[in-house]
Amino acid sequence: MNIFERLDADITLSEDEEQLLDSVRSLARDELAKRAQHYDKSGEFPWENVKAINNLGLNAMFIPEQYGGAQLSYTAYLECVREIAKACASTGIIWATNFHAIKPVIDFGTEEQKARLLPRIAEGGLAALAITEPDAGSDATGMRTRFTLDVDDIVINGVKTFITNGDVADLYVLFGKWSEIDDAKKSISVLVLEKGTPGLSVISTEEKMGHRASSTATISFDNCRVPRANLLCEPGDGLKILFSSLNKSRPSVGAHALGIARAAFEDGVAYINQRKQSGRKIIEFQGVQFMLADMATDLAMCEAWMWRLAKRIDEGGKDFGMEASMLKMRASDIAMRITTDVVQLFGGYGYCSDYRVERLMRDAKITQIWEGTNQVHRQLIGRSFLIK
Repeated sequence: MNIFERLDADITLSEDEEQLLDSVRSLARDELAKRAQHYDKSGEFPWENVKAINNLGLNAMFIPEQYGGAQLSYTAYLECVREIAKACASTGIIWATNFHAIKPVIDFGTEEQKARLLPRIAEGGLAALAITEPDAGSDATGMRTRFTLDVDDIVINGVKTFITNGDVADLYVLFGKWSEIDDAKKSISVLVLEKGTPGLSVISTEEKMGHRASSTATISFDNCRVPRANLLCEPGDGLKILFSSLNKSRPSVGAHALGIARAAFEDGVAYINQRKQSGRKIIEFQGVQFMLADMATDLAMCEAWMWRLAKRIDEGGKDFGMEASMLKMRASDIAMRITTDVVQLFGGYGYCSDYRVERLMRDAKITQIWEGTNQVHRQLIGRSFLIK
């Protein structure tokens, strides 16, 4: 048993969660991984993979039982994210986004909102989290999307970009500014927009370097009307909802990055054990062993940190923003470095699309950018030690 098998064996899951994980691993190995290259090349949205995930009822694991779910631990959720991303990174982010997007409704929605909206996701619906705008990325306070109250309706005008699932979502959790509040921070508010709302349109979808099968859309809102009953909490509560949501989604991004890194590492180990150079296995060369040792050590330590953080969340911990930032930052940096190093180990073959390490390297890059760039996370972590 190697270090990673021991790490996986130490993860604490219930019997039901173990059974579900076995099903997810089988699905990832037997179906998702085999279709990943096709979807990467074609750029098609992987509906077949989404259907297979829904056949397992996987969305139910983060929806409370009273709304049609079968809620499991956060640890089990992160393990599912890692296994799906390991097989197909595009499918991994499509599914994980359902959690990212719907968590504000679970945590902050009224009883009526939960009863009306959550069953749609538990049954396999897709969700999107709409925050980023062309001129407002990591600084969410710069967003310009406006929410204007009109009697019992809220009228929405604006544009959102880089929205995962943006063209296929059934529900959108949308951040904008309440028109009657002037303060850039205090005006941020959140509401739920449903598919088919008049005035909601898809402007374009991105042609990306990696995660090519995951749709990334620019969407516009032209006098969209939603009932005030779709507003989460009160006008101006958006920033607290945003921070709470990101603290839960960033570990998921870390798990996603570690799935990509683990796939590359395993491919690299297999290759250098069978490939020979000058009559010796590549792994027998000291320089290669040094590379392998660095990759394995960093990956193992980062995974251990992820499971520590997951345990803390499952135990009801609240203050874990810095831990989440550390995980997201380090996991994504490791994913980029490991995929790059494994391409190097493969030599010229690693640069060719016949081997998935080429795809994994492209998929890894965005993990350093989304959910807050790693430069932003370094700033957040560093200034947390500022003595006031």
